[in-house]
Amino acid sequence: MKRILLILGAALLLLVAVLLVRTATVKSRQIEVQPVTDLTVDADAAAQRLAAAIRFPTISHEDGRVEAAAFQDLHRFLEQSFPRVHASLVREPVAGYSLLYTWKGTDPRLPPILLMSHMDVVPVEPGTEKDWTHPAFSGVIQDGYIWGRGAMDDKSGVLGILEAIETLLAKGFQPERTVLLAFGHDEEVGGRKGAAAIAALLKQRGVRPELILDEGGAIVEGMVPGIGGAAAMVGTAEKGYLSVELVARGEGGHSSMPPSQTAIGKLSAAVARLEENPMPARIDGVSRDTFEYLASEMPFGSRLVLSNLWFFSPVAKRQLTASPAGNARLRTTTAATIFQAGVKENVLPQSARGVVNFRILPGDSMASVLQHVRDTVGPGIQVKATGTSNAEPSKTSDVGAPTFTIVQRSLGEVFPRIIVAPNLLSGGTDTKHYGDLSPNIYRFMPIRVKEEDLGRFHGTNERVGVQNYAEIVRFYAQLVRNSAGGRREVRPMG
Repeated sequence: MKRILLILGAALLLLVAVLLVRTATVKSRQIEVQPVTDLTVDADAAAQRLAAAIRFPTISHEDGRVEAAAFQDLHRFLEQSFPRVHASLVREPVAGYSLLYTWKGTDPRLPPILLMSHMDVVPVEPGTEKDWTHPAFSGVIQDGYIWGRGAMDDKSGVLGILEAIETLLAKGFQPERTVLLAFGHDEEVGGRKGAAAIAALLKQRGVRPELILDEGGAIVEGMVPGIGGAAAMVGTAEKGYLSVELVARGEGGHSSMPPSQTAIGKLSAAVARLEENPMPARIDGVSRDTFEYLASEMPFGSRLVLSNLWFFSPVAKRQLTASPAGNARLRTTTAATIFQAGVKENVLPQSARGVVNFRILPGDSMASVLQHVRDTVGPGIQVKATGTSNAEPSKTSDVGAPTFTIVQRSLGEVFPRIIVAPNLLSGGTDTKHYGDLSPNIYRFMPIRVKEEDLGRFHGTNERVGVQNYAEIVRFYAQLVRNSAGGRREVRPMG
């Protein structure tokens, strides 16, 4: 017995030693760069142009309707506001209202880079207009912010990219790689016409970008536990999307003589089973990449766990899945969003219909989600995919690729000492249509976001800081210089 205790004690000491050594020696994934000093932006003038662009109500409607006049007026405004861009780049309208720009590089042998954003915005929810500090399409600049629908999602991306190119042209910059700009007009309803058409056109032309950057991630402030400052969360993958229709049948008739379970009861039980039995949580792929980039920046306790996931994975899963945000990072999520049944209070409905929306973790698929639903709800419930926005999870871009280092370095040069980490995007972007064009697709715009700002996306009082918008412009300009104008050496920090 004593011998067994000694062996167990030695094993425990060895385990503790391994955990501590791994924690103490975890290497920083950040890189050391010098701040860029030769990119200046007239923040006030740039803010005025963004504010003016917000005043065009380029709304995406769920039924596919297009605000033709608003898009046409915005196109003319862009042409007038960025004369160097429109004199030096080739502009092509695509699918009526989307725009593709081409800035030819000096070396046609090099694959191009592609910067993306979208011009459309979501409508303002009826009845909430009075809740806005400034009217949604007024484009007011006040209190250091540019206010209005599209300030965050995503006219700041469209105008920011154009401001950056205009700035580089004014400096006489000429890219070695061709630079493409793609601005869709229906991203908010899936990009099925705009982005899909641009991607098909580029594919037809044999274009294979070295790097694609769209919206998605942001600079989050005070939102990553253990990180006191700001962290740039660069999306290297996005979750898939699947809506599943559930239908339960019942006998119908008068409510005074109900069966033991009505159609509504059957459907309710099915939805409850789905909520109680979610798909498995996993720490792999993008989530593991995220933790590896953040581990060295964390205080000791968090660093101990994140640098030893081979041992602490069950603990990390349990802690992360306890919050909605952490749960969404680690598994395919289940969200009941529609429930329809009944026409009168004393009549038993013959059918009940529900819709459950799943955001699919890379590694799962639409087929595996459907099978999970069928297995979980059991017999007697009709199950089928529904909706028009369903999509498989994206491929995951390699954080070891030189293109990710370029994005990381560009961020460090504009935002000194910022922490950069890859991230899984729970929402969807237009990049879903570009997956076959490049292995290096990133989803990020350096808009600064705090916890209280999350409700502004697609919500009330959308806004972006004037100085932050100038930072966005400088980031895009520096990214173009780094990716299209030659590469520099970088060295790890620490």
